[in-house]
Amino acid sequence: MTRSRSFGARSAADTAAIPSSWAALVLLCAANFAVLLDSQSVILALPTLARDLQMSAGEAQWVLSAKLVTFGGLLILGGRAADRLGRRRIFLIGTATFLVSSAVCGLAWNGGVIIAARAVSGVSAALMVPTALSILLAVFPEGRRRNMALAGWAGIGGIGATAGLLVGGLLTESLGWQWVFFINVPLALIVLASAPVLLPESRAARQPGSYDVAGAVTSTAALVALILAVVRAPAAGWTSASTLGLVVAAAALLGVFAVVERRSSAPLVPPTLLRRPALVGGNLVTVTMGMAAFGLSVTISMYGQVVLGYGPLRFGVLQSVMPTLAFVGAYVGQAVVTRIGFRPVVAACLVLMAAGSLLLSRVPVEGSYVQDILWGLVVFGPGLGAGTAAASVAALSRVPERDSGVVSGLNVASLQVGGALGVAVVTSVTASFTAAPGGPAEMTAGLRAGFLACAVFVLVGLVLGLLLLRRSASTSDGRETADRPPASRPEAALPG
Repeated sequence: MTRSRSFGARSAADTAAIPSSWAALVLLCAANFAVLLDSQSVILALPTLARDLQMSAGEAQWVLSAKLVTFGGLLILGGRAADRLGRRRIFLIGTATFLVSSAVCGLAWNGGVIIAARAVSGVSAALMVPTALSILLAVFPEGRRRNMALAGWAGIGGIGATAGLLVGGLLTESLGWQWVFFINVPLALIVLASAPVLLPESRAARQPGSYDVAGAVTSTAALVALILAVVRAPAAGWTSASTLGLVVAAAALLGVFAVVERRSSAPLVPPTLLRRPALVGGNLVTVTMGMAAFGLSVTISMYGQVVLGYGPLRFGVLQSVMPTLAFVGAYVGQAVVTRIGFRPVVAACLVLMAAGSLLLSRVPVEGSYVQDILWGLVVFGPGLGAGTAAASVAALSRVPERDSGVVSGLNVASLQVGGALGVAVVTSVTASFTAAPGGPAEMTAGLRAGFLACAVFVLVGLVLGLLLLRRSASTSDGRETADRPPASRPEAALPG
């Protein structure tokens, strides 16, 4: 087995021993793709699944929400566990858990079993995704090669989301909803077989102090309360006692977490990390991009299927132009980031996303795909791909090796929390602007408001990006806030 190592101080012999970095990237992206496929494919299988398992609409929603709550709530803890216990080890544990939970979902005989298995699937994703991103940072040194790797990571996210919708519809129609989950089993087996060969083991250098159990408990509880509030808000109401109670509980827990971190000898999230403008700005921008991307995907699907009458599989194919262009945009964006810095790239991409949202906000009742949908997606897609890649480069730039896992968890959590918040807000806005009796004309008016909400999300992100992703010099304690990532250094590149 490859000896555990810190990626901040590799010798030439260590570097030579690491397998192909690009093969490792393919494996890590495949794992990320599998998690996204699992999250998205179940959406189109949900009606059939709920009917077969005799679940009410409210119970069926928890097939989606159970995973979202545990995934988002445990991301930071999963990243820190990888730093302390070994990144490859935690990645393998997460993948094995993903395999088992997927098999149980496919074999589920009632609603309670599948909801519980989906919650476990969220735990597995919280171990796999930030750990995979942390391993990526270990394998690729700062510079052009890491930026390209992060672009691939960001791009595969968009493709995975769309592929999940296509695969979910195809498998449900042809083989049954169970195969939406069974398909994860061979994917997980391939990852489990390949990871020990392709991925190096690494962990943070040993540090004095115990595990920050109090910080782990309070941060996880705060994230779970926040996500639970967001998930339940559209049905319960944003001003309902349950929603406000959960928001207050999340705020209180975050306050306790902040106190705990200041006093801890080995904090889960070192306070010095939160004084990095690039890290804070990159993650806040990622939140707003996630809000817009997830919110727009839900809104455009409603318009295409409910108003225009497209079938789910056909519209999934038509909608795939956006993630395809996002994948292309991610690679273009990382190349530009290396030359001019992430602030101008993020700003330009947010403008593109706002423009795409505004174009879609004009959709008519008697619309068509080419005239009324395509061009908004063509504008929005590249902005999303390049923007998320640039924001990730900003958030992960010059991260101390010992904190790479927790910072990766923060970055992934930003997108997940943003996505959950975006769907909830857009759903509420759409419902608020849809007048009775709720026919195509009234539904279109509500959906237009939803698209406008997406434009507002990215404009808020633009303000945050301009304020926080500014160029400045390194500080005396080593905190780096320059908005340009370090140039690629030939001597630092890994073979592959």
